[in-house]
Amino acid sequence: MFVIKKIISAFFLPIPIGLFLLILSLFFLLKNSYKKAKLFLVFSFVWFVLISNQIVSNALLSPLENYYPALIDTPKVNYILVLGNAHKSDENLAISSQVKETAINRLVDGIRHYNNLKNEQYAVKLIVSGYSFDDINSHAQMQKKLAISLGVDENDIITLDTPKDTKEEAIETKKIVEDEEVILVTSASHMKRAVLLFEKEGLTVLPSPTQHKGYSTIYPTSFFDANNIKKVELAFHEYLGILYSYLKGDI
Repeated sequence: MFVIKKIISAFFLPIPIGLFLLILSLFFLLKNSYKKAKLFLVFSFVWFVLISNQIVSNALLSPLENYYPALIDTPKVNYILVLGNAHKSDENLAISSQVKETAINRLVDGIRHYNNLKNEQYAVKLIVSGYSFDDINSHAQMQKKLAISLGVDENDIITLDTPKDTKEEAIETKKIVEDEEVILVTSASHMKRAVLLFEKEGLTVLPSPTQHKGYSTIYPTSFFDANNIKKVELAFHEYLGILYSYLKGDI
């Protein structure tokens, strides 16, 4: 079910939608229906102009990223949870290259809170999560390895090696923290859906959003570029995820 969900959702992301419009244009062109071909060609052109535009991408992503403020000061808790993302095991590369950018960003923010609490002599635990998918190592184990290399005490790390998505992460986290508060670290774009899923499982979370991408710059190439398409893709992914979770009754 997890793989099927990912495959279906992939077709509702910005680039597949744009490609579908182009395919429709080509289809009607081959059918000698020139008016419809021109219409869908215009639609596809406008679509790619919009999703590559900085203003449009920020307008879609910023409401998600700004839903919760950044957690600047570290609250006094016993648990910090860093949600999983992605990695690719390769012994020829440093661990920082095997773990992907988003995962590193989340982990660094989790370690920031961890260090703040350890400096105040708190017996804090850092929870890292994520399964293996098609890799020989689980994502949680890769995050653990990276965390240790960054100075985290191995005895302070708890790994959740089986969760495939955020709902499963919430279920497994509940078994560990029970009724205690937990700092929840994930990408700012993902935080709204994550909090809804965790609260549905009865957890009390303190959101610590990181990796904010919905910002503006006047650098010339930033007005239309691939980074804006990526931001739209992130927004689509989260809005679809919220809708799917709502329809399933998970939030």
